[in-house]
Amino acid sequence: MRALALVCTLSPSPAPSSSELLAGQVLTEMEKLGVSVESVRIADHDVRSGVSTDLGDGDAWPALREKMLAADILLMATPIWLGHPSSVCQRVLERLNAETETDDEGRPLIHGKVAAVAVVGNEDGAHKVSADVFQGLNDIGFSLAPGAVTYWVGEAQQGTDYQDLDETPDAVADTTRALAANTVHLARLLRDSPFPPPAS
Repeated sequence: MRALALVCTLSPSPAPSSSELLAGQVLTEMEKLGVSVESVRIADHDVRSGVSTDLGDGDAWPALREKMLAADILLMATPIWLGHPSSVCQRVLERLNAETETDDEGRPLIHGKVAAVAVVGNEDGAHKVSADVFQGLNDIGFSLAPGAVTYWVGEAQQGTDYQDLDETPDAVADTTRALAANTVHLARLLRDSPFPPPAS
């Protein structure tokens, strides 16, 4: 079983990223459950705006798409910006929205894949952001397990980032473990018992 995290921080490497930190914690929990994991920071790649699987020479999305199609689990990690997912996260959702390919029985290639979300920010809004990303992922065809989000938000009007904390709060750690366990469980169920093909 494979999991791919797409980290949608606005900052390219090597800048530190709270989104990448929380995504890494989710992937660590999935590794404990026997999942092979990989993380990609989108800002390090030329992922262009548009609704297409390939936007031509230099577009990094086709290679990332292959990683996504090879994974059983997709983790989207995003910061909150002005009450919304990052523009990078929105761009990834738009690229995912181009998926129209089906398998030999007519099922969309995305059906049977499970998604989860990680959100960080310095004020409230994690539920709204996760709801936005959930709806997009579900429209595209991903399944969502119970408790498919983990998040941390600091107090309003202050500058502490998740990566600045001395230790992970117990509530975040517990939620992260539950997300990993539920998501991996659902992915295994769908791998062993795929959705039926569409009625002819």
